[in-house]
Order: sequence, then structure tokens, then C-alpha cells
Amino acid sequence: MRFGFVKVAAATPRIRVADTEYNAQSVVACIEKAHGAGAEILVFPELCLCGYTCGDLFGQDVLLEGALRALRRVCDCPQAKDMLVFVGLPLKVGDALYNCAAALAGGKVLAFIPKSYLPNYAEFYERRNFRPYRGENIRIPFGGEEVLFGNKVLFRSQTEADLTVAAELCEDVWVPAPPSVAHAQAGATVIVNLSASDETAGKAEYRRLLVRAQSAKTVSAYIYADAGEGESTTDMVFSGHNMICENGEMLAESRLFENGVTLSEVDVQKLAFERRRINTFCDAAPPAGYETVPFAAHGKDAPLTRKVARLPFVPQEEGALGERAGLILSIQAEGLKKRLEHTRAQSAVIGISGGLDSALALLVSVRAFDALGRDRKGIVAVTMPCFGTTGKTYQNSLRLMRELGVTARTVPISDSVRRHFADIGHDESVHNAAYENAQARMRTMVLMDIANDVGGLVVGTGDLSELALGWATYNGDHMSMYGVNASVPKTLVKFLIRCEAARLGGGAGEVLTDILNTEISPELLPPAGDDIAQKTEELVGPYELHDFYLYHAVRYGFPPAKVYYLAQAAFGGDHPPETLKKWLVSFYRRFFAQQFKRSCLPDGVKVGSVALSPRGDWRMPSDASAALWLEQAEKL
Repeated sequence: MRFGFVKVAAATPRIRVADTEYNAQSVVACIEKAHGAGAEILVFPELCLCGYTCGDLFGQDVLLEGALRALRRVCDCPQAKDMLVFVGLPLKVGDALYNCAAALAGGKVLAFIPKSYLPNYAEFYERRNFRPYRGENIRIPFGGEEVLFGNKVLFRSQTEADLTVAAELCEDVWVPAPPSVAHAQAGATVIVNLSASDETAGKAEYRRLLVRAQSAKTVSAYIYADAGEGESTTDMVFSGHNMICENGEMLAESRLFENGVTLSEVDVQKLAFERRRINTFCDAAPPAGYETVPFAAHGKDAPLTRKVARLPFVPQEEGALGERAGLILSIQAEGLKKRLEHTRAQSAVIGISGGLDSALALLVSVRAFDALGRDRKGIVAVTMPCFGTTGKTYQNSLRLMRELGVTARTVPISDSVRRHFADIGHDESVHNAAYENAQARMRTMVLMDIANDVGGLVVGTGDLSELALGWATYNGDHMSMYGVNASVPKTLVKFLIRCEAARLGGGAGEVLTDILNTEISPELLPPAGDDIAQKTEELVGPYELHDFYLYHAVRYGFPPAKVYYLAQAAFGGDHPPETLKKWLVSFYRRFFAQQFKRSCLPDGVKVGSVALSPRGDWRMPSDASAALWLEQAEKL
């Protein structure tokens, strides 16, 4: 695949306990299916070549020799030669028997990974048959060669720079210090787990939590293959609970009690970036004793099957959206509350335009005042109609102030702006940047002076998307005394207002819904009748695209070509490639050119994983060149 994506799979074949020939056939069938889907890494369950539930049959040479014959048959499978395959079997080494994962590629066994921790409690009694192994690597004879045997083995891809794989088995991940921690510290970006975890009530939820947490803790992709149908049901039942996780996110998961192949793509480039970003990840010295085995996998260039969120800043979890919206609003309100207390401000002053950002800032201010136990009348909300103000936005401003119970003031600024034009000798009929920005700066001056007059603090309304694009008037709406929306992108602003409209209901809900349905505009040009003339998304591009570009370019440092690839996966049905490219080029050009506005931002609270504060997440020279990024974007 491309751009660091690796197609991976977890397979649960239908088996027969102790029938190694049948089991080899089932494993080969899964290999053929996964290969057809383009998989480069394939993981099977623990002891799947004979069955986990063989009991004391593990002491029989007939079974052990049958498992080795099954392993050789799997090695000979033509499709297996193109993948890195992990399959489970019992293996005699010297006088001991080990529960092992065999790693196969290119038609041979690359290494045997013995299980480190053997459960011997409740329904498990592995120590009756097997010995744990936590020693140094050794080499054992197999197939006429010396093959690596041990827990400290890394499999490094010869074709993908950031792909390094390591293995653990079932119980290994349930212990306090799983081997996968050391594997990740040694450089593994993908951890595989060959498991036979029986099913009991509530165990699937715990298992899911465990795997997600381990992938997050190790900043890795985690492929978990579980035993399923065919294992003995004498005392247990196995559900084939396969999972593919990436840094805490569940990418794919099988349904319980359905054998088969679970596929997805893991992004090892993203994982490598995240490890570099988290400087504490590499603080500890790499563990000693690891050996690296090269492998080559040749999966075909298959399309992405993992979901690429169109709105990466907007919560995706169904059923908890209202709770997440409330949390974000509380973070914003807590930041403002602290600033009001610290400055001993008697009031908060906000410019209300009838648009999304000022509506959100007002909702946050109301929460802050409620938390302080203050009368909402201490919030001075000011609407400042001028040349571009429409009747709809003006009336929505007044309605929102009234519904929220704040102090409402109207300060028309047309005459003041005209006097300013006369002072600087500007022709009012020339609708250039001076014409537009004079209005924005006049609004800010009015708010600042009202704040001084009432002992208040000006609450900024500008959002993260505008800061990324530089869509703000320098020393106009760019400036405030505290920016509550500074790390909230436009798509998230819409989500929060939609949630608040549903929560509040009544008149407040109605006006917020009307604001949501209003064209986004700074309203700095005269309207055509009562229609907004200046539509932001026609000028700078759709915010859903710019927010998507911002997230992937800043959060993970992806190059323009990868951002474009992901955008095609997310928006291909709605935006043609030329449109995606046009606004991608525009994004990079604006993002670099407008850094100077971000270098002197007012304080503002961080609410998510992307923020552009020069004091926090983002430090960039204001005169950095965009040439490298634009060159790649323009060649797409």
C-alpha cells in the first residue's frame, strides 16, 4: 500500500481438535482469502495448528509431529510467501515443550516466539504441559537451518521504513508488564497477539479495553487473533474475538462466534510520527538482547477499508455526543471563569454578529457566569450593524441576547466608519481591504472601549479554522482579552451549537438553529437586498475541507500527498479531485503566509489535540517558506 498504510489481518479458522491436517487446510484457506484482500501481515490464534484444548495430548509425539507437518504445509502455501504470517503450535526444544508463535515469510520459518507467561488459574492449566520462556534468544535446528527462538525478536520490513513487528501470546498481554512494552521500546510499531481467550459473560468488554489500552500505551498497532469454533467445548467456549487497534482506536473487530478473517489497514507512518512527538516515549534506554529479522511482504495496492472521518475534530462516538459537547463547553467556560476571577473583571463584553462564532462565545460566557454565581446581566453583548449587516443576522443577534438573559446593546458603527474613511482619505465606493478591515477594527475598538467603561473583559470569538487560514483582521476580530474559541475549529463550532440548541430547546434552540442555517460571513460588504453578499466558503473554501487538512497536516505532520489521499477517501463522493487539490494548495499557501497573526494571539484555552497557540502547541517562524509543501501539493 502507500503512505505508511499496511494491510493487516487477524484470522480465526474453523479447526478440529488434534486434527493437524484439517487445521492446516483451514489455515491455508484463510491465507488465500487474506492474500486476495491484499494483506501483508496475517495473525492466527494460539496453538491453532492442533487446537488450544488438546489437554494431555500435547504430551504425545504423534500430535507434535503432526503440528510440524502442518507448519511445513503452511510454509509451502504460495500466498503465504508474500506475507508475514504468525501461526500457533506446540514446539519441543530440548527436553521442554513450548507454546509458540511461528513467524513465516518467503516460504520459510523466520523465528519461533515462545509464550512468556503461562496461566495456571481458574480454567487454565498451561503449566501442566508447557514451560514459560523469558530467557535470551537462542537458535534451534529446523528444516535444515538454524532458526531463531526467543521472545526478543523484531521483524523489520524491507519495503516499509516504519514497519517493525513483534509478537506476544495471549496471557502475555494480561500481565502487569507485558512483553509488548519492551517490544515497542525496542522499535516495534506493530504488535501481534496469538490468543485463545475463552468467552465468559462480560469478558469481551474487558478484553476489548485491554487491547485498546495496550495499543495506546505502546503507541502501536495491535493485532489480536482469538481461537473460535472448533475448539473443544468440554469446559469452555471460544468466540473468535479478533481485533485490530491503532494507538487506542479500534479499527476493526469481528463479531463474536463467527470464524473468519478480520481486515484493516494500520498507519505505521502516523505511529512513528506520534512516537517522535511524544518525547517521553524514547526516554528509557532500549531493552537489550533484541535481534532483528528482515522480511519482505508484497501486498497489492488495495483501497482503504478503514473509515477516514470527514470531520476529524467532531466526536464520532454515537450515544455520547451530548456529553462530549458539554465537556468541551465546560473546558471553554472554565478557562474564561478563571480569567474573569483573576482580572477581577466586573463584566464580559462580546460582539454578537448573528453568526456561529459569536453565538458560541456567548454560550460559553453564560456558562462561566453561571459557574461564578453571577447575574447574566453582567455579560454585555453588543451588536454593531454596519454596511454589510442583514436584517436576519441583526434580528438573530437580538433574539439570542434576549433568550439568554444578557445585557443587550446596539451600537451602529456606519457613521463612525465613514468619518474614519474621511480621515484617511478612503473612497467609500472602493470596496477593498481597507473598506472591510476598517469595519472589523472599529468593532474591536468599540468593544475594548465599552469594556474599559464597564470594568469588563473583551471575550474573543474567532475560531481555530480562521486562525489557520488567517481569515481575521489583524488587530480587529483577531484581538481580544481572552479567546474562548481559539482552539475550536469551525466544524466543531457547528457541532457544539447544534448540541446546545437541542439541549436548551425553546426560543434559544430556535434562534441557534437559525444561526446554524445562515451563510457564514463577516458581513463587511453591502448585501444584495437582504441576502448576504460575502460568503466565506466561496472565498476561502469549504470549512469541512480546511478543517480536514488542518487536522492531518498539523496533528500528524502528514505531507500534502498523504493529506490529499486521505481526503479522496473521505470526500471522494462529494468533492472531485480537482476541487480537493485546489483548496489543499490554498490551505498550505494561507497557513504559511498567515503565521504572523498566530504569533501574537490573545490567551485562549485548548480543548482538543490541535491548537495553534504560540505559547503552547505550535511554534513556527512567521517567515517560513511554504515552497516544499506547495511544490508537492501542486504536482498532485
